[in-house]
Amino acid sequence: MEILTMIGQLLLGLSLLVGLHEFGHFFFAKLFKIRVDKFYIFFDFLFPLPNVANFALFKKKVGETEYGIGWFPLGGYVQIHGMVDETQDAEALAGPPQPDEFRAKPAWQRLLVMLGGIIMNIITGIIIFAALTFKYGESYLPASEARFGVLPNGLGREIGFRTGDKIVKINGRPFDEFNQVMSPDVILGSNGYYTVERNGQLIDLNIPNNLMDRLAKQGDSLFVLPRAPFSVGRVVAGSPALKAGLQPGDRITAVGSTPIQYFDELQKALQVYKGKTTPLSVQRGGQTLTLPVAISSGGKIGFEQKPDLKFSTRQFSLAGAIPAGTKQAFGIITAQGKAIGKIITGQASASESLGGPVEIAQQYGGQWDWLRFWTLTGSLSMVLAFMNLLPVPALDGGHVVFLLYEMILRRKPSDKFMEGAQRVGTFLILGLMAYVLIFKQIMKLF
Repeated sequence: MEILTMIGQLLLGLSLLVGLHEFGHFFFAKLFKIRVDKFYIFFDFLFPLPNVANFALFKKKVGETEYGIGWFPLGGYVQIHGMVDETQDAEALAGPPQPDEFRAKPAWQRLLVMLGGIIMNIITGIIIFAALTFKYGESYLPASEARFGVLPNGLGREIGFRTGDKIVKINGRPFDEFNQVMSPDVILGSNGYYTVERNGQLIDLNIPNNLMDRLAKQGDSLFVLPRAPFSVGRVVAGSPALKAGLQPGDRITAVGSTPIQYFDELQKALQVYKGKTTPLSVQRGGQTLTLPVAISSGGKIGFEQKPDLKFSTRQFSLAGAIPAGTKQAFGIITAQGKAIGKIITGQASASESLGGPVEIAQQYGGQWDWLRFWTLTGSLSMVLAFMNLLPVPALDGGHVVFLLYEMILRRKPSDKFMEGAQRVGTFLILGLMAYVLIFKQIMKLF
């Protein structure tokens, strides 16, 4: 069921973004009276072969345009009359330009048609983040609340963190919010470092230049969590914890003879007593109870922790949410630019940084959470805008480069040249897709 939920969220999110992206092209084409032959979400052919397996799950012709949903769930397209793309080559455009063709229009109009998808994705990202900011505000953990230190995972320990370290500075400066520890500006910066307090001493921990790669490899953007005392949250139905009588709000103070304050201490203690029935010391209200619990062979008893951390929330008016959402949206593009810069300079690996549908579906998660869904969809909208602006033939950015060339030099590239560039770009994109969808997934198995 979790896999189906992941796939459902992925398809819904990508369908929305692809549909809106293509609508951007469609809108400007119609604005300049350019004929649009097709508007499809997903491909109604075996991409990139426009004459192979031509059928649609749904199609309906309205006026001069055929609207449909293709069978090949990868992207989508608008077929703009008189434009060299994946559906039309130079031979199809051999005759003189007609008034309703893309190639007959002034360069500035063609430029706006090509930028339409990117513009629409940026608008979509801003609207999503502004709406989320207005509805939910911005939740954050004040740095002062991480007073019990941090709990690092394997990557955090590799960087140099130890359990209980208190992060007091980032790049030599105090900070106000704990999420700044893992902000893109910090992770993607150069010569960054954390200052931690450990056993009364201040220690600097350098941020690796390849931290982005290592985060991508572990499949998680976290390397430290704030450590804190905890209470029992949701108790899993049918679990040993429920059978033992554990209730939400209980505080576990000991497992057997081992005292417990933090959740990581509980996890270690459960591993010691795994497969055994062991007494838990529990505080409930003003009472101390002893609950015998049958710990599983995997060292689990079946409940969710509720960390005792006081999060704060910044609320925004509608007028304030728009600039805040805009800043958040463009922050993603800035982070993407820094990531590309690290790849170009060799400080990060393209193979580790690239993610495909599998990784995106995993980020959506197996539980349907609308806040997470819209946050990730808004992020993907900005990433899609950024990636499409890259100057690669077959992407919108490639067409933009050729149009700027034409506008500056007053000389238009030939349709034959554009067809060749389209093929080269398509080949590069197919190679990238093959790596992300097939080879990278295979390599994960070894």
